[in-house]
Amino acid sequence: MQVQAAVCRTTGAPLSIESLQLGEPRDDEVLVRVVATGVCHTDIGMRESPTRVPKPIVLGHEGAGIVEKTGGSVRKLRPGDHVVMTFNTCGHCSSCYQGHTAYCSQLGRLNFAGQRDDGTTAFSGSDTGVHSHFFGQSSFATYAICSQRNAIPVRKDIPLEILGPLGCGIQTGAGAVLNSLNVRPGASLGVFGAGSVGLAAIMAARLAGASVIIAVDTQPSRLDIAIELGATHVINAAQEDTFSRIQAIAGHGLDFALDTTGNLHVIRQAVEHLGVRGVCGLINTAKGADASVNILNMVLGGKSVKGIHQGDSNPDTFIPQLIEHYAQGRFPFDRLIQFYALADINAAMADMESGQTIKPVIRMPAL
Repeated sequence: MQVQAAVCRTTGAPLSIESLQLGEPRDDEVLVRVVATGVCHTDIGMRESPTRVPKPIVLGHEGAGIVEKTGGSVRKLRPGDHVVMTFNTCGHCSSCYQGHTAYCSQLGRLNFAGQRDDGTTAFSGSDTGVHSHFFGQSSFATYAICSQRNAIPVRKDIPLEILGPLGCGIQTGAGAVLNSLNVRPGASLGVFGAGSVGLAAIMAARLAGASVIIAVDTQPSRLDIAIELGATHVINAAQEDTFSRIQAIAGHGLDFALDTTGNLHVIRQAVEHLGVRGVCGLINTAKGADASVNILNMVLGGKSVKGIHQGDSNPDTFIPQLIEHYAQGRFPFDRLIQFYALADINAAMADMESGQTIKPVIRMPAL
């Protein structure tokens, strides 16, 4: 079938809108008509990297849509189901068996190889093959093929156009607080970086009953929305000394810190300003950089640093939970979204990079 897609052909270059051929779903795959797809910094990172994914490729990994067709062995879904697409997993490694799907041993291969295990791709162009299956979906397109494992059925009374970001960025921030750190009622939390992931964490911290929720960023508009979404304090790191303010707010140190910036100085300072038995969660990969901490400070304070991937989420249960919170008015993640047409996807990416837009979402053209 013919689809419209945004194709990343050249490292660092704008995506091109092209007509591609999409093959049929395999036995364990699902064909989804994409309604809308969130843009994530990971998409931008893959566009800019010469080695992380093969090119040409269709990116996009926060897709939401309607199941059109299922393979013969699919039992989880049926045509007409509304789904959110998330990261892909193998289902049979020790992490998957234990329910820790965010740490699937095959995560890299299944989400970044740009092809199926047998080397085939779902897309083909007029002159060459185009890589597919980015995060098991490649949803910067009007249709996507994904595994039944990474298509999450959701209730049909919530607009699909807002749900895609739950598949990655929003579940990462919210899950970091609710699953990874297990923030408790009355606790103090500092969130460093108030982008979509950080703001999702702030909303989740309010859900969890944290009594001190500190948002740190350099953009006043993001700090304003952080207050609206649940932050009790905000710090503009461009205008004041962040950790002097934190010490004034939480004199005994933070119970929890969550870094979304990847800034090594911020990470070190965040760990130092943890209270006794405090935990610092790390989400941003900081491009693989090494960070140092004071071991004596860690040992005597019983402090810990925890790496977090995808918010330790089991998407089959966690994404529907977040939707329920949204339906009850307790998790208004739609406040972060600004819509763009598929033809404007490069503007959406530029607006995200500049900070003008927190969470761009690409609406697919009506068919």
